[in-house]
Amino acid sequence: MEKRVERTEHNDVGSIRIADEVVGIVAGLAATEVAGVAGMSGGLVGGIAEMLGKRNLSKGVKVEVGEREAAVDLFIIVEYGVRIPDVALRVQENVKRGIESMTGLDVVEVNIHVQGVGFAQDARDEDIRVR
Repeated sequence: MEKRVERTEHNDVGSIRIADEVVGIVAGLAATEVAGVAGMSGGLVGGIAEMLGKRNLSKGVKVEVGEREAAVDLFIIVEYGVRIPDVALRVQENVKRGIESMTGLDVVEVNIHVQGVGFAQDARDEDIRVR
């Protein structure tokens, strides 16, 4: 059984609970908004990165949420031809901004793990091969 952790905030009206999975989805969406990110990675299978579809945005994300802070690890696939450090920095900034603005958590670190490079198979074909 999967353990679900939630951030709880109490105020005069009641309490607000934000599940870790929600923070993960926000992080995944923010990461895939950045130009140069081909997608999220579900890990390495046989030495090749497994690219996840849009429905699995939280799968390429690991979050640790405390009372007021969060730390995030993102596993991404970048597009061929981009400068990886620049893309990674933009992802870090966008994820930090997205989580902080939507949840009120202070993001203490965003670690980027580049798992592969996406190559377009054909100009007419939108599928992406990952190596």
